[in-house]
Amino acid sequence: MKAPKLRKSKKIYSYHGYNIIDNYSWVHQNNILDVLTNPNLLDKEVKSYLQEENKFAARFFSSEKKTKTKLFNEIKGRIKLADQSVPYKDANYTYWTKTTKKGNYSIKLRKKNNSNQNEVIWNGDKEKKKFNSSYFGIGTINVSYNNKYLAYSLDLKGSEYYDIRLRDINKNQDSKEVIKDTTGSILFSYDSKYFFYSKLDTNHRPKEIYLHKIGTSQNKDILIYKENFQRFSVSIETTSDKKFYIINSGDHSTNKCYLLNVNLKIIKTSLFYDYKENITYSLDSWNNNFYIHTNYNAKDFKISISPHAKKNLSKDFIKPKRDTIIGSFLILENWFLWKETKNANSKIFVLDKKSERIEEINFFDEKIKSVSFSTYEKNKKTNLIYISFSSPKNPSKIFLYNIKNKKKKIVKKQLIPSGFNENDYVVERIYAESKDKKKIPITIIRHVNTKLNGSSKLLLYGYGSYGSSVGNSFSSAKFSLINRGIIWANAHIRGGMECGMSWWKNGKMLKKKNTFNDYISCAEHLIKKQYTSSKKIIGMGGSAGGLLMGAVLNQKPKIFLAAILAVPFVDSLTTNLNHSLPLTVGEFKEFGNAKKYKKHFEYIKSYAPYNNIKRQNYPHIFVTTSLFDNRVLFDEPLKYVAKLRDFKKDKNVLLLKTEMEGGHGGKTGRDSSIDEITFDYSFILKISKIKF
Repeated sequence: MKAPKLRKSKKIYSYHGYNIIDNYSWVHQNNILDVLTNPNLLDKEVKSYLQEENKFAARFFSSEKKTKTKLFNEIKGRIKLADQSVPYKDANYTYWTKTTKKGNYSIKLRKKNNSNQNEVIWNGDKEKKKFNSSYFGIGTINVSYNNKYLAYSLDLKGSEYYDIRLRDINKNQDSKEVIKDTTGSILFSYDSKYFFYSKLDTNHRPKEIYLHKIGTSQNKDILIYKENFQRFSVSIETTSDKKFYIINSGDHSTNKCYLLNVNLKIIKTSLFYDYKENITYSLDSWNNNFYIHTNYNAKDFKISISPHAKKNLSKDFIKPKRDTIIGSFLILENWFLWKETKNANSKIFVLDKKSERIEEINFFDEKIKSVSFSTYEKNKKTNLIYISFSSPKNPSKIFLYNIKNKKKKIVKKQLIPSGFNENDYVVERIYAESKDKKKIPITIIRHVNTKLNGSSKLLLYGYGSYGSSVGNSFSSAKFSLINRGIIWANAHIRGGMECGMSWWKNGKMLKKKNTFNDYISCAEHLIKKQYTSSKKIIGMGGSAGGLLMGAVLNQKPKIFLAAILAVPFVDSLTTNLNHSLPLTVGEFKEFGNAKKYKKHFEYIKSYAPYNNIKRQNYPHIFVTTSLFDNRVLFDEPLKYVAKLRDFKKDKNVLLLKTEMEGGHGGKTGRDSSIDEITFDYSFILKISKIKF
């Protein structure tokens, strides 16, 4: 079967004195956002091409049916199918979720405190059946403060247009009111008479916060706040003391917050601090003080405190530390907890408010780990919190920890039904040297029996955008590769924030190429240290990580055996020039504004994967996308694959698989998610010539 060929239609675009030739621009529809809600509007020729590509990919995978089935059963066998979460208590009820052996979606339950009678308030599998939709994206499931109402949001296509519905829990009856075109977030008012939501505009951007009165139609909803600044998106949250609602408006690099009093009889917002470029902050409130998490005069963040009455008289509460991210925090009556991240590793600290003594909560043996905290109950006077822990080779454990007496007990272990021995694996942290002499952390997990003589295949995962860090948590699926001699390595490259705010700043805008160079440096270092060899590396990245993959494949294709690009941001120049797309304007401070600034145009043009495809040999490549993806439109990977077929000189495998009923995150449901992994892993095993 011959690879599909996409029709060419030459078009020339002119920007800043440059002519851009694009033979495949015609696949982009001007009404693409309408297509995301109505697939019948998809161009028939484009649809036919996507189907042909799917047939071509299916032929490749047809010989891997047995492998895929074995992989599916193996990955699923590491999951405890009938499981439940730790409980969460409020004043009257205890809430938790569970999963079943046969179900694909979670079930939410509750019981009255001091009662043994369980009540099912949400069953995902039954709800999916009720809506009769092949795609079933669950946004938010929230219970009102009076425990009477359950509000939930659903996306039935994958395009991230969520409808909000309301249910009377005691009557088990949904109201007729349906709130359309939202982000899916739901925030009940403290009096449980209303809920807030953010509405999407015609460009799929959350620009407005509305207040909905329960029992009324959407056309009667009250507009609370509207953001007119093109770059900014809005959201709303509560404070720990229940005195305020906080409206946040901003982008990746800066923001502003507005206060809204809990007394909704008078709806009036007041600006807390206006935005300053490259300065970001978030708010909480407790005991007549505001707690401000900010990078103002603190490169890697700090937590300041200021009185309600004089908000400008702030002072440092948790002081900044060098090359250490001061992260999320939790306010309790007697305690203050926060998270710190340094060198791609996290720690938890607690402050005793009475004694002002600070201690690290650390009862873990692993140096490379993922830790977090959450409340056990809504009562802020509690001394009990949940501490979760995992590492690349340690399944997660959740402890109920008493801050006061430091006693702990395990309340939940991640069980691996098919069996798992952490002693079979080695976790390492090594450092590659970048072009500009920076030390780039690499986290490695491998089987103890895997040889380190350059003969092993190695999967090198990377992301490197938006300040998003690649973590150290446990993932059971990976071991289907690791157990077969493939080393898994995470590259903590610039563009993320594993090593501080500067790590992010030096991997974005006009320093974006540091992200790609760091990844290549990691690959070359792993070869030098004989973890692997040239043409034995499998690159992997998704979304902005797909941008990374596309860029490095153009620069250093000979390093790689293969690459997987999931929903990849590969036509980044074209997207940046189109300001009508959902994400473009909100990412000007991440990638630049190529339409407005010649310097930005030239820089993005110099690395954009689609524009820099060369007439050279490329490794085996597997590209995935989804028809209803509004973040990275399907036409980006479509164009990329079509052009790559025109230019590449080799006979290596090039596949494009489009999920015709999914969004940016692919399919929904447990089994479908596992199935998607089997495509990636069977591709890797086949290309690596590793028999299952």
